[in-house]
Amino acid sequence: MTFETDRLILRPWLDADAEDLYLYARDPQVGPIAGWPPHTSAENTLEIIRTVFSKPETYAIALKSDDRPIGSIGLLFNGDGIAPIGETEVELGFWIGVPHWGHGYAPEASLRLIRHAFDDLNATAVWCGYYDGNLKSKRVQEKIGFTYHHTLENVEVPLVNDVRTAHINIMTRERWKATL
Repeated sequence: MTFETDRLILRPWLDADAEDLYLYARDPQVGPIAGWPPHTSAENTLEIIRTVFSKPETYAIALKSDDRPIGSIGLLFNGDGIAPIGETEVELGFWIGVPHWGHGYAPEASLRLIRHAFDDLNATAVWCGYYDGNLKSKRVQEKIGFTYHHTLENVEVPLVNDVRTAHINIMTRERWKATL
């Protein structure tokens, strides 16, 4: 499945995206704050495309101008994310490469995928979280209408061998409809 916004294409990941993705995913400003280590090589990135990014509802965020990925976005289902969610709920996760920060791409992509969650997947709520210190993610979530729900202490983050505090936000179907 593919989705479009004014400036972006959200599409499945391709093996051919590995080199472009590696350029952003190797940056230590991106992965560790989100709970995953920087990619170590294009081969490492290709492996992640074939495993992690091959899950349902996981998409490359690509610019319409050249269809090259600048980040990733996806919906996680019960048990796959950090928020304890119900059967009719999903969790939104996203990241954007550093050179593309501050251009509004994360909110634009997120709003499109949230619409998909409610309209196509019939979700009753979309959850989204961020770890302490990830102020960019917090700001995106606030900007697009998520509201604070709760904080989780001592969350294990095994990919970076850490324990963190996570702040969990929610957008209900009713709130989403009220913003349209």
